[in-house]
Amino acid sequence: MRKLTTLAVLLTLPLIACSANTTGTATAPTAGSTPPGKDSAAVGFIFVGPKDDFGYNQAAYQGSQEVAKAFPNLEVITAENVPEDDNAARVMNSMIAKGAKIIFATSYGHLDAALKVAAEHPDVAVVQQGNLITAAVPPNAGTFFGTVYEPVYLAGIAAGKATKTGKLGYVYAFPITQTIDNINAFELGAQSVNPDAQTFTVSTSSWCDPGKQAEAAANLLKQGVDVITQHQDCTATVIKATEAAGKFTVGYHADASAIAPKGWLTGSQWNWGPLYTDIVKTALGGTFTGSKYNDNFRVGYRTGENPFVQSPYGPLVDDATKAEIDKARELLKTSSPFAGPIKDQEGKVRIPEGTVPDYTTIEKIDYFVAGVVGSLPKS
Repeated sequence: MRKLTTLAVLLTLPLIACSANTTGTATAPTAGSTPPGKDSAAVGFIFVGPKDDFGYNQAAYQGSQEVAKAFPNLEVITAENVPEDDNAARVMNSMIAKGAKIIFATSYGHLDAALKVAAEHPDVAVVQQGNLITAAVPPNAGTFFGTVYEPVYLAGIAAGKATKTGKLGYVYAFPITQTIDNINAFELGAQSVNPDAQTFTVSTSSWCDPGKQAEAAANLLKQGVDVITQHQDCTATVIKATEAAGKFTVGYHADASAIAPKGWLTGSQWNWGPLYTDIVKTALGGTFTGSKYNDNFRVGYRTGENPFVQSPYGPLVDDATKAEIDKARELLKTSSPFAGPIKDQEGKVRIPEGTVPDYTTIEKIDYFVAGVVGSLPKS
């Protein structure tokens, strides 16, 4: 991954955050401690959807509340339903006006606004969740994410074992690298235990449109799909439709097993609290210089710092399937769902046998693997 210019400007942050009544070198607060002096800094979080969406935004909001618990004397400001346009910059600027010195822009489409705000406020750390930055950016900006396609691969194993028709369904929003990686990993996980399994894809072109989601689920069910998963911010509509049809559900972003008591298999959910807390601690300590957060930071099973967990199993997942998943999880600590050989839909070898691609390579995948049914837009 390309190294970003360091967030050296944050070396001044502890003096700002810890009151002007101190002299000499300020000691930055650690998680759970009380900063000296009076609070004068805040942390802002923007979410593209509602905080109770049984999905992406709910997981991010829960992470923000973990920051609030870890730093009780640091104000945490949150904003829901922030569009991926200039409104995002407006909301972030309003948080900065209220004292925010660290901003978390949590949606993929918030990147441009985040970089704009970072350029305008060099004393504020602006971190964006999900993108890879490949061009010159303000020195106080960075990105981070987790290799969630790894637990998605494990959930694919549960789907491959559960399906009776061999047809799996995937409802996704946009053909960005994260969704492509997740769809491919899901299919590869299913193939590892059920070589004939196929994953049928439907795009909604929206992160959260219940009407389009209901239509996509109905379309998949008509095709004989009996396991449905998704990459949508709000997940309840698809899960409820699948449960009502008596089919199996694999969750994403958050634990939604409560709304699918019969058909829930497992899922992948975010646990952002520890990572968010570490980012805040690093920024407040003025230690971005030379730290891991100077890069397009990625964590997963291979790094041991993964910000996600596998969702609880549903009642229909047997012990043999759980054992398969446990075995695969151990392998992912040194390997990858995309360990070669990997072929695309046309049968072309994209990742050679014996190759374990790094995280950056995986995030540049722009094709569906063999077994995925559906097409990507031509660029």
